[in-house]
Amino acid sequence: MRTYDYRGIHRSRHGVVFGVCRGLANHLDFSLFWVRVTAASLILFTGVWPGVVLYILAALLMKPEPVLPAASAGERELCDRYADARHDAAQRLRRRYDHLDDRIRRMEDVVTSREFDWDRRLG
Repeated sequence: MRTYDYRGIHRSRHGVVFGVCRGLANHLDFSLFWVRVTAASLILFTGVWPGVVLYILAALLMKPEPVLPAASAGERELCDRYADARHDAAQRLRRRYDHLDDRIRRMEDVVTSREFDWDRRLG
């Protein structure tokens, strides 16, 4: 019973815990009961911590279900860009960190060079 027209797996906004099981059930057109039984069985039989970590990881990786279905391709693109904003923010932070790291390395090279020591002593 899908209420949106996106492709891919989405977390349900009406789920009990993060909406992972309901999102999987909607995507695969399975019964929610059997998806939850399977998830609970996997958590119990693989050990509580690995199963819970996988469940939380799935909740973090799955995009949230759109509030309203997209009426056009432009709206769909806007929603996808909004959902991918975390990835873009992480890339911007990574580029900024790399830039700062390069600047610090250049400064260290200047400060630790022999010429800097002689210039400081003579100047």
